[in-house]
Amino acid sequence: MKFATKAIHAGVEPDPTTGAIMTPIYQTSTYVQESPGKHKGYEYSRTHNPTRTALQNALAALENGKHGICYASGLAATDAVLKLFRPGDEIISTNDLYGGTYRIMRKVFEPFGLKFRFVDMTDAANVREAITANTKMIWIETPTNPLLKIIDIEAVVKLAQEKKIMTVVDNTFATPYLQNPLDMGADVVMHSVTKYLGGHSDTVMGALVLNDDDLAAQLAFIQNASGAVPGPQDCFLVLRGLKTLHIRMQRHCENATKVAQWLEAHPKVGKVFYPGLSSHATHDLATRQMRNYGGMVSFELKGDDYAEAIKVMESLEVFSLGESLGGVESLCTHPASMTHASIPKEERLKAGLKDTLIRLSVGIEDADDLIEDLDQAIQILG
Repeated sequence: MKFATKAIHAGVEPDPTTGAIMTPIYQTSTYVQESPGKHKGYEYSRTHNPTRTALQNALAALENGKHGICYASGLAATDAVLKLFRPGDEIISTNDLYGGTYRIMRKVFEPFGLKFRFVDMTDAANVREAITANTKMIWIETPTNPLLKIIDIEAVVKLAQEKKIMTVVDNTFATPYLQNPLDMGADVVMHSVTKYLGGHSDTVMGALVLNDDDLAAQLAFIQNASGAVPGPQDCFLVLRGLKTLHIRMQRHCENATKVAQWLEAHPKVGKVFYPGLSSHATHDLATRQMRNYGGMVSFELKGDDYAEAIKVMESLEVFSLGESLGGVESLCTHPASMTHASIPKEERLKAGLKDTLIRLSVGIEDADDLIEDLDQAIQILG
């Protein structure tokens, strides 16, 4: 199937009892058994739930994977991956990444003995230099959050495969509509389903997609044993969201391109971060690796004035100031004080994340209205 057809049909079937075309919400905690251990494939909803099964199958299909495993949040999915490792194991991660990922690595798992190295992965040579005999996993996030850097998945995967190191790609910003890391050799794909896959800012969820049967069994065991599973109502909402993923992502990309081009031409804007701009440092790689450039745009004002950046964000009317991204509505975020506040300032600055950076999740409204909103907010500076 082509992507648009998969988005609507893959992984789901009419309800066998009623013929309902939409997967029912199986709002139950347990299932009646005919005899001890003899059941219809479901015994307890922490372990399995029919609504969740349909969603996991759909997500696996969209990523061209074999196994989909859903968790209560993106960080719960990340937590499950990190639980695969033991004290002394080393993990290499990109240094420009979601603040929550940095926090769970540094504050939760490092005290248990895991070791983390954060490097600029836009140059694969940096990854090679960071690899040691104890390196067990490489965590790739591309496009990165919030500087929209593009990491060469195939190049990093090649390095990892030479050393038999696992690779995990956070594909949240791109979604399977724009790139499929498993097809490039990655072992696992992670999603904050909360974002573009759900697409309507009404649920929190995470997911892992992979092909390896043994690894999938380990992650499913952790899913059940640790219990960080999504409820059936949330699974239903994401199943609904997936059916328009291709249409939404196309509009996100179109609007983000228009917004980024307008910002780049504005006299009061200093630097614009968007892979679709020819001025972007990794534009050529993005063009090769992705089918389009996504709906996220970050920018800095000229003068690098903190008070001015805050004033612009407070003056926006169509863009709502809030955390998260990927919903149909446009959002504006101040990474330094919101999504990335858990990363020490010196680490943020080292990665290029200034306190004046503004991150936009460009929604699917009319692009002219979004540009007009940015224009009036920036004009307030005089």
